[in-house]
Amino acid sequence: MLESTGEGTTTAAAGVLTLEKFGAESALIGREMADQYHRYNIDTEEVDDVDPLPHRFLVEVGKVGLAKFILSEVFHYGLKPDVILSRPCTYGVFSGPVGGFLPRPKLCVGCLRCTVQHPDFVKVLPNPDLLALGDKYTTHGHITAIDEESKKGMVPVRGQGYRGRFGGPGFDGMLTDMSEIVRPSRDGIHGRELIGTSVDIGTKPMHLSFDSDGNIVGKTPDMFTIKVPFVFDIPPGDLGTQRLAEVLNSTCKRIDTLACMNASDVLDWGLDAPHIVPVVSSPSPETAASFPKARLIELDAWNKQAFELLRSSTEALVGVRINFTDGWQETMMKAVNNRADVIHLNADLHGRGGDGRFVSDLLKEAHMLLIEKGCRDMVTLIGAGGIVSADHLPKAIISGLDAVALDLPVLFALQGRSHGSLQTRDGVKGTLPRKMTNDWAEQRLTNLCGSWRDQLLEILGAMGIREVRRLRGEFGRSMIVTHLEDEAFEGIEGYVSGGAA
Repeated sequence: MLESTGEGTTTAAAGVLTLEKFGAESALIGREMADQYHRYNIDTEEVDDVDPLPHRFLVEVGKVGLAKFILSEVFHYGLKPDVILSRPCTYGVFSGPVGGFLPRPKLCVGCLRCTVQHPDFVKVLPNPDLLALGDKYTTHGHITAIDEESKKGMVPVRGQGYRGRFGGPGFDGMLTDMSEIVRPSRDGIHGRELIGTSVDIGTKPMHLSFDSDGNIVGKTPDMFTIKVPFVFDIPPGDLGTQRLAEVLNSTCKRIDTLACMNASDVLDWGLDAPHIVPVVSSPSPETAASFPKARLIELDAWNKQAFELLRSSTEALVGVRINFTDGWQETMMKAVNNRADVIHLNADLHGRGGDGRFVSDLLKEAHMLLIEKGCRDMVTLIGAGGIVSADHLPKAIISGLDAVALDLPVLFALQGRSHGSLQTRDGVKGTLPRKMTNDWAEQRLTNLCGSWRDQLLEILGAMGIREVRRLRGEFGRSMIVTHLEDEAFEGIEGYVSGGAA
C-alpha cells in the first residue's frame, strides 16, 4: 500500500513537473511570437511647407489712427515705454520691429481682440486669395484641412468635438452614430486595443463546398489584402505626370495600398509592381504579359469581349471601372455576372452621378443590388468622387464601399494649386510646387494617409467596431439629417420636407 502510494505520488509529481515545463515552454514560445509581432502603423513626421497656402486673414491698420493712439498713450502715461510699446496681440501680429505700422497677418487667428479694442483704425478681414481656392464643392476649408493633415499627420477631429457642419448637402447631410460607445475598442487609436483597417481586394464565394474526404471543391477565395481601406485613383486631368506617379509608387509601397495608373504610363515609366493597378482600355493577348507583377488589372469600361480576353490571359484579378451614368446598374450586373472581381464606381468630382443624385445614395443602391443578387462578398466595390475630407472616408464605407479611391486630396496634400472648376475629371487643371522633392511629397502623402486612418480609428472606436470590414453597408450606423428633420417637424405648419421653409 505504501509503495503503491509512493509510486502514485511520484507519478503525480512528475506529471506536475511536466505540465510546468510545458507551460514554461509555451510561455516562452508565446513571448517570442509576441516579440516578432509588429502592429501596423503609418509613421508620420511633420514637414515644412514648400508653397504655403495664403494666410487666413488680412489685418489692416490705419497708420494715422495708430499714430494718434500712441501720442495719446504718451500724454496719458508719460515716459513709460513698457506700457506705451506693449503689443495688444497674443499671437504676435503686431510684434514686428515697427509694431502695428507693419502687421504680420500670417500669424492672425481671427480672435478679433484688436478690432474690439480699436475699432476706429483696425480691421481684420478674410483673405480673398484663400477664399478663391478650390470651387463650390471642394472649398478652401477642405483644402486648408488637407494641407494641415498632410503637414502634421494629426487626427483632424478628436475628443474636443467637431467644428464642422451638422447638416447640409452631400456628405454633410450624413451623421455617424456614436451612441454605442463601448470599451475596449474605443482606445484603438492609442494602441491599447487593435482596430483593424485592412480590407480584402478580390472575390470570396458565398459558401464553401467539400467532398467526402473533406477537401474543398468548387470556387475558393481569390483575393489579397491591403492595410488601409483607400487607394489612389488615376490622377485627374493634367495631373498624371511621371513625377507624381513616382511619388504614388513609393507611397503605396510604404503604407501597403494601391495606385491606379493608365497602363501606357505604367509601361513607359517602368512602374510595374504589385501595388500598381494598370488601367487598360483596349487589351490585346499580350497586354497581361506586360504587367507580370500586377495583382489587379482594371478595364476602363465594360466590354465583354475585352474583359474575357484580359481575364483569360492573366492570373491577376480583373476589375472594371463603371461611371454613374444612365444604365450603370445594368452595366454593373453584367460585369458581375461575367465574374468581374472588382467594380470601381466613379461619380464626378463633386460626387454626382448622371442623374444628379449624390454618390452616397448611388453607392447604397449598388451595395443593395449585389445583396439582392446574393453575391455581395463575391465582388469588391471601390468608389471615387466627392471624397475630399477625412470624415467622407467612413461615410462612403457605411454607404456600401469596401475601399475608397482618392483623387483630388492628392493634389492638395502636395500643396498643388487648381485652376478652374474641379467637377469633371478630364477638366481638372492643376500645378504642383516647383520646389517639390520626391521625399518631401512621399512624406506629405504618408501624413495624409496616417491622419485619415487615425480619424477612421476614432470613429470605429466610438462605435465599438473592431475592424473596418464590419462598417461596410452599416446604414444603421448613420443618420440622415433630412430624415431626422422630417421625423421631428413633419406635420408642423410651414415645414417643407427636406428642409425648413
